[in-house]
Formats: sequence, structure tokens, C-alpha cells
Amino acid sequence: MSMPENIEELASELVSVCRTAIGDELRSITYFTADDYEQLYLRDDLKQDADLDRFVANERLGFTSQQTYGGSELGDYGFTIRVFEHGYVTRVIAGERGVFVTTDPLNMNGFHEVETAVRSVLEETDT
Repeated sequence: MSMPENIEELASELVSVCRTAIGDELRSITYFTADDYEQLYLRDDLKQDADLDRFVANERLGFTSQQTYGGSELGDYGFTIRVFEHGYVTRVIAGERGVFVTTDPLNMNGFHEVETAVRSVLEETDT
């Protein structure tokens, strides 16, 4: 699956909902499929030197994780949070598409808000 034709519209919606949910703590937004990815947002004060190939390769494992955990007593997969010394990576997958968002430190409510917002955009713009 390649990038959707309306990637600019998708980017605009995702930036809007993530900025609303997270505020100034939002660092970056990257959209990905099994075959491709695009960084949709990078905060102005950050350098564009992250090795996105490695990040995306790791977050693509979430497509398999959805199947692994599907039907478990835990319920449906929601989202994944990875905790680092200076921030977080939050991954949301809906079907064959995913987004990972990087942030400065947040409280737990911020993670639920961003997951809900990102999932609604991915589901509304299903291609």
C-alpha cells in the first residue's frame, strides 16, 4: 500500500488533531504503511536528522502485533507507548495504516487523547 493521494489533507487533519490533543509537547508525526512512510510534521525547534527508516521498521511490527493479540482476553489492541528518557513514541494502527507520534513527556490522559484523535482520522479517511 502506497501513500494515499490525499496525503496533504491527511497530514493537515493529523497535525490538527494531535496539536489539539497534545499541544506544544508534540514533536513529530509519521504516517506509515507496510510499504512506505512519510513524516508529516516535525516541530520547528528539532533537527531533521532522526533515522526514520529504523523507527518505521520497528513500528511496522505493530501490524503483526495486532494479529498476535487479537481475540485475547485483554480485548482489542488500542495503541502502543514507548517511553524514553526525554519523551515518548505513541503508535496507533488502524487496518493497514499506522501513525507514530513523538512527544515530550505527557501525562497518561494525553496518550489516550492522541490515540482517539489519530484513530478517528485514519478510520474516516480509509482508502
